[in-house]
Amino acid sequence: MTSPMYTTSVPVFKQLLTAMQANLRTTAAAVAARAVDPDAFLQARLYPDLFPLVKQVQIACDFARGVSARLAGVDVPVHDGGEASFADLDRLVDTTLAFIAGLDAATFEGSEGREIVLRPGTPKERRLGGQAYLCAYGLPQFFFHATTAYAILRHNGVAIGKKDFMGAY
Repeated sequence: MTSPMYTTSVPVFKQLLTAMQANLRTTAAAVAARAVDPDAFLQARLYPDLFPLVKQVQIACDFARGVSARLAGVDVPVHDGGEASFADLDRLVDTTLAFIAGLDAATFEGSEGREIVLRPGTPKERRLGGQAYLCAYGLPQFFFHATTAYAILRHNGVAIGKKDFMGAY
């Protein structure tokens, strides 16, 4: 039997990242067809104090990798965050999908009780059990950034809808 911690995380990340990648590709094609400056979308924000699209995608990928790695008990891959184009974001999502697809579901066994330490050694250090980390922190953070990326695209006129956000399930 596959760990519920695995089935509650990796397949969810795969589904929404794959959908996000399709939405970014749709946007890149529309930008190219209309000869629009790509930064008009990449740097778009829903509100001045929210991160732009490029950062929303980076953070969603960071959470998919980080949550999966911590629950699997492996090192979190280092990411430099230097994406500046739709092609860069496409590669980032590919890399993230490849990483989480390469994790063995068996390594998630028992992770619901594993202690996860966030921001170790800092004043913001927080310790959570694996179940709380996934359900109360990791998934909500991932969904927030994935949803915000979708909303930025939709707000800026990209012809995508709820089915595009959800992807195949």
